[in-house]
Amino acid sequence: MDFELSEEQAMLRATVRDFADKELAPVAASLDRTAEYPAAEVKKMASLGLFGLTIPEKYGGSGKGLLDFCIVVEELACASAALDNYLRVSLSLGIGPVVEYGTDAQKRKYLPPHASGEKLACFALTEAGAGSDPSELSATATRCQGGYVINGSKLFVSNGDRAGTVVVFATVDKTLRHRGITAFVLDRDTPGFSVGKHEEKMGLHGFTSTELVFEDCFVPEAARIGEEGQGLKIALDVLDVSRVTVGAEAVGISRAACEAALAYARERRQFGQPISGFQAVQWLLADMATQIDAARLLTFRAAFLHDRGRPFIKEAAMAKVFASEVSGFVTDKALQIHGGYGYTKDFPVERYFRDARITQIYEGTSEIMRMTIARSLLKEG
Repeated sequence: MDFELSEEQAMLRATVRDFADKELAPVAASLDRTAEYPAAEVKKMASLGLFGLTIPEKYGGSGKGLLDFCIVVEELACASAALDNYLRVSLSLGIGPVVEYGTDAQKRKYLPPHASGEKLACFALTEAGAGSDPSELSATATRCQGGYVINGSKLFVSNGDRAGTVVVFATVDKTLRHRGITAFVLDRDTPGFSVGKHEEKMGLHGFTSTELVFEDCFVPEAARIGEEGQGLKIALDVLDVSRVTVGAEAVGISRAACEAALAYARERRQFGQPISGFQAVQWLLADMATQIDAARLLTFRAAFLHDRGRPFIKEAAMAKVFASEVSGFVTDKALQIHGGYGYTKDFPVERYFRDARITQIYEGTSEIMRMTIARSLLKEG
């Protein structure tokens, strides 16, 4: 059993870490305050080739695996979880359905501009009445001459207001429930498509979540991804992969918080000595570091299995639930080590604390992850 990264992966990590430290970390605090679109930083990530990381070389990407993707996500999230998500969401959820299930024509149209970072993509599944249970979605795709007319709205769509490409899920027949769900890919300038409400979030400021509205939005039959009724399978397959990247994101946020707490503990003096000299603080740091390592190993294992074409759904759920809850623990304890200063915006740990919380919710809540793990265990038994 080899726990070492390949020479190429180690070089990738070093390159992205250096880039994130120099280009992203310095703007993370101001991005959190202003919540403005970080166009310059997104362009810099694109110039590094990151948006094409897992897109096949045939379509302008690098053709790397999920483990490489997780290495990149951890480094970016350690600098700025908000900036990381422009890449993570666009490449995993957003364009993932086209990579995995798209026709050659769809791939030739959509993948090159995403590989170059010219465009971002989004994944529109969640609705007001359909969150953890997508079979309840009410957006409809009504067949018509030459294609479909989509009506409905989607909530909490990450990248929704910036995406040039939208992957949307709608039902061709509500009575079929999950068997009617169908996936479509469309351009943001499609008539009938619009961006609705922008959510004001607890964390990830600068990375938007929006409502998307479809009003008599016509798409040609060529816009359908896969077959009618295959949409839920497509969504779940893409989510299984993306959940591993959420694990990597959680590890990155946790690492940033732990490093900040360690540095502060060495500098902060109380009772005549640095607080790092107190066993209570030392044990917190030890628990934080241990859990971060465990979360990373779970995440890398899931990515390793995926890249070798082996079953990984249970392992993906384990990685996501554990890493996301570790991020909650680590950011909380990092804030505690900072004391009153940790509760202010003068130090980054309060941002880490806010950013970490969503990892237990999006792309499958901790409760859904535990259900997934339990079902796998019961089948194995």
